[in-house]
Amino acid sequence: MDSSLVKDNPLLLPLNAERTVYDGFVTVQERDFRLRILLPPDRQLKRAKLQCCWLLKHLLHGYEHIVKQRLQQSADLVTFLLELKTVLEVGLKSRPECSSIPPPQYYSQLIAEMETLGWNKLLFIDTELRTLRLKAEDSSGRQHILTIKLKSKHPAEAPECSADLPLPLATTWTPQSTLQQLHDQFLVVLESLTEFWDVLEEVDGNTWILEPEKPSRSDTMRRIAIGNNVSIKVEVDPRHPKMLPECCLLGAEHVVTPLRNKLNANMHLWNPDSSVLRNLRDVLEIEFPSPATHEKSDFSTECGICYSYRLEAAIPDQVCNDPRCGQPFHQACLYEWLRALPSSRQSFSTVFGECPYCSKPITVKMSAQTS
Repeated sequence: MDSSLVKDNPLLLPLNAERTVYDGFVTVQERDFRLRILLPPDRQLKRAKLQCCWLLKHLLHGYEHIVKQRLQQSADLVTFLLELKTVLEVGLKSRPECSSIPPPQYYSQLIAEMETLGWNKLLFIDTELRTLRLKAEDSSGRQHILTIKLKSKHPAEAPECSADLPLPLATTWTPQSTLQQLHDQFLVVLESLTEFWDVLEEVDGNTWILEPEKPSRSDTMRRIAIGNNVSIKVEVDPRHPKMLPECCLLGAEHVVTPLRNKLNANMHLWNPDSSVLRNLRDVLEIEFPSPATHEKSDFSTECGICYSYRLEAAIPDQVCNDPRCGQPFHQACLYEWLRALPSSRQSFSTVFGECPYCSKPITVKMSAQTS
């Protein structure tokens, strides 16, 4: 019996001369499961005790009565282990998530790689040891997080990587690659974006940003307050952050038109060697309100219809063009208001009507959200 036991289960070995304690692994579908078998002095299976790893317990959940029955009825340990493997095969088929759990060498490989990379760079790892968050610092001292989702065949299979970046994270991976090399590639990407973040940090620190309310590292757009109900939306190119960004002036036409004319007339003065903020000042011939000189509440005017500033993600960006009014509205609010008026008319995607405040002509274009 012992020779058959060793032949069929080479990783399960006796720990004492009496052969009443066996410890090691049973192999099912090329997967190894930790198991310890404690036999009584007379080596009767019906009074044996089993101790196993959490994964084996998970697989046997619901089959405990079968295992107990086989312990009672099996003629010897070899037969019992054969029947136990059959039960495990059924468990693996009924629980697909268990079949994707990596083999033991996966964990030893992961630990070895983290030892090389440094445990101080690990911010998080899930209970399955599949998802890692690694911290990284660029040359300007900014903190970044690299999220890595390892595959069960790591390192033979490329992991999924993501980070809060304005561009897709492109990495290279071979079966010989390591987490250290992946982290090094991430640092190179961060350095290539340093100038982009420098540009936006200068804008964020010296102007009032209306949108986004809490910019992330991936945000390329800033809506900058110019005055009451007047702002400019700039879209910075992460690859060429100091070039003239895409600009869109927002506000009442009588205020926006002169600024738009200046932008068009002075566009040729844009100097890529100067900062984006300084260039915007020179081209528009204005000084932006800053946290040092103004309060944000000066520009956070509530919608004249719903009386709130933020409606989900939207802020009031539709402004009455009459200089004596200038009341802002949310696009969705104004659209619903005008649509309800019998006197309003629609031409293609534009609704024409009267301002809810001053009754002067006002228009609003339908967007995907309001249509």
